[in-house]
Amino acid sequence: MNQDDRYRTTSWDGDEVARQTGESVRSAGEGGAHAASRPAGNGKKRKKRKKKRTNPLLAILLWLAIVGTSSAIFAAVGWMLANDFAALNKPLKEVSFQVTEDFVDRVEKEKQEDGSTKEVTHYDMKKVSASLKEQGLIEYDWFFRLFAWFSHADTKLTTGTFVLSTEMDYMALIRSMRTSGGKTETVTVTIPEGYTVRQIIDLLAEKQVGSVEDLTETAANYVFEDYAFLDNENLGDPTRLEGYLFPDTYDFYVGARTELAFASMLNNFQKKVYTNEDLSDLFENSAYSEREILIMASLIERETDGTDRRNISSVIHNRLEKGGETGRLLQIDASLVYAAGRAITQEDYTTLDSPYNLYLHEGLPPSPIANPGLAAIQAALEPADTNYYFYVLMGDKHVFSETLAQHNRNVAAAAEAAAQAEE
Repeated sequence: MNQDDRYRTTSWDGDEVARQTGESVRSAGEGGAHAASRPAGNGKKRKKRKKKRTNPLLAILLWLAIVGTSSAIFAAVGWMLANDFAALNKPLKEVSFQVTEDFVDRVEKEKQEDGSTKEVTHYDMKKVSASLKEQGLIEYDWFFRLFAWFSHADTKLTTGTFVLSTEMDYMALIRSMRTSGGKTETVTVTIPEGYTVRQIIDLLAEKQVGSVEDLTETAANYVFEDYAFLDNENLGDPTRLEGYLFPDTYDFYVGARTELAFASMLNNFQKKVYTNEDLSDLFENSAYSEREILIMASLIERETDGTDRRNISSVIHNRLEKGGETGRLLQIDASLVYAAGRAITQEDYTTLDSPYNLYLHEGLPPSPIANPGLAAIQAALEPADTNYYFYVLMGDKHVFSETLAQHNRNVAAAAEAAAQAEE
């Protein structure tokens, strides 16, 4: 081997030894690292870190809070939608509403059962509901559209002008926009002063506002929540509305919800009597409650000839407050007629056992016997200043007297006049 070969061999060997030595060192280092990561044979084992567990009570409370909040939200939303759907708690408002040709979506020919075809107009309920909302008749147009979709209302409308009200629920609105002729049918009804609830029901039925059965059921059991003066707890008797159906002239919807007719009269009573500022001081200064004044007014209304309300009121006040020869017995025939529900006989004065028989029971009857007008209510609050305790009808006018002796003479004179009139 020459010197050059020896040099190259020696150089290669040195490089190889150095390379292998480096790899050994790295291996030892890696082995040491692995060794360091393993516990010594006689050392304690490292404890495993425990996973934290959620407090079950806290989880339950959180779940209940989420469910409760969600339920409250759904309940609130549901109540708002129900109020809009049923037309509850809305201020009274009437609108002249037009269903125009612009609301028409399409006209289709549909085959009938007899084989013929009929054109059916479909209305764009999105436009209709938007217009209803714009005029304040509904609050949630999307909810109205949903109801319209379920009830197929798009084919039930008619082009025309209609009188709509915030007291109409969704179905009533749709029904009122499909009336033949393009106008909602209304009827004008005058409620006379002194009519009873039953007389008003018969009159409304005669005018086709509703059936006697539906009107009676509504008067007896419908909860009119907006009227603080009304008893909404003791339901079951239509006479609970007695005294509060204000006599006036009304335009009622034919065949609409019967509670709308009663609500119109109750609204009128609330405005003209219950919240009347001119009467408020009189009510406050009266020795009688508002209901007692209303009872007096109903008695006056049923007894008056139209000109003597304040004199009749003075007789009632004098008998209640002083008694005189009457012993606080009001002895008013109209109340006895109300109790009997028919024309009374002479025997009824002593045998008809009812708190409305004011010949047997002292003081006022338990409730109004009719629906008085404003003049009778004012007369009950402001009786004439008299010493009258009696009155009798002579012809078509009442004659008043202060004593029983005077009254008996007037009764005899009235009887004689009546006999002469029959001859």
